[in-house]
Amino acid sequence: MKTIGEVLKEKNLQLDTDNPVLKGGFTQVPNFILKDPNISVGAKVAYAMFLSYAWHNDSCFPGQDRLAEDMGMSRSRVTEFVGELQRTGLVTIERRGQGKTNIYTVHFQVKQGVDKTSRSRRADI
Repeated sequence: MKTIGEVLKEKNLQLDTDNPVLKGGFTQVPNFILKDPNISVGAKVAYAMFLSYAWHNDSCFPGQDRLAEDMGMSRSRVTEFVGELQRTGLVTIERRGQGKTNIYTVHFQVKQGVDKTSRSRRADI
């Protein structure tokens, strides 16, 4: 079975519209993320941005400056939200150093025991 990224790369799926909203695409966020009161709104937006980058590019390694620009926030706030996602086990960060962007792995299951303030749940996907 092909991933959505592979299908889109084949260009066998086209949108017949001039509507800029539709052309920009959509990002689905699991409901367990949206409904968890222990995850801040900013962290939820950061998670959605990671999903957006990953779905459209088959991988996810945006720089924090890019995230900040796309989210309309300061870099320090984005760093705070990304750290929250890491503490709750929703994102793993591989630091590459030497001026390279980090590689982010987006998880659809909260890891148990990572942060006592978050509730551990499985995604229904």
